[in-house]
Amino acid sequence: MKNKAHHITQLLKTEYPDSLCSLEYDDPFHLLVAVRLAAQCTDARVNLVMPALLQAYPTPKAMAVADVLHVQQLVRSCGFYRTKAQDLVTMAGQLCLRHGGQVPQGMDELIALQGVGRKTANLIRGDVFGLPAIVVDTHCIRITNLLGLTDTKNPAKIEQQLLQLLDPAESNNFCHRLVLHGRAVCIARRPQCGACVLAGECDFAQLR
Repeated sequence: MKNKAHHITQLLKTEYPDSLCSLEYDDPFHLLVAVRLAAQCTDARVNLVMPALLQAYPTPKAMAVADVLHVQQLVRSCGFYRTKAQDLVTMAGQLCLRHGGQVPQGMDELIALQGVGRKTANLIRGDVFGLPAIVVDTHCIRITNLLGLTDTKNPAKIEQQLLQLLDPAESNNFCHRLVLHGRAVCIARRPQCGACVLAGECDFAQLR
């Protein structure tokens, strides 16, 4: 199975040589904010919202004392704006109180922040700190199951299964490339198997 995972990794690298996160950010705090806003919202929408939000509250110190109602107005178009606004203000306060206003790199420290789960924490660890990380989002869950690399819908179990299969140095970009592939080719409910570079390795495509 490791050989299969390695081959899939190489196919994705060839198909998507650029594996950058589609969220736009200037520093770790900005990415943390963007990822929280991106829950059940498109990255494109988040990128439109972020400039005004960060102009008003560019740092954890500024966000920590923000008027939650004002933050709600700024992030309203991202959906679930009340919860997201409160999470951002609380999270910023926690960064100031616990970490001197800096985004930590430890998994335990990250997931202790308001609104931060393992998916977000892994994204921060991989993109900001260059650490091995597996970001289990909807694309990762769906595509790795179709490929036969995983056999569950449980994100925590998928993370553990992929940890056993992927080269740690490739794991973060592997997940970014799955997002690109899920948006472009392996689209939910209408996968384009005939145009898929992974079809030869895909259990689902072989059965069609």
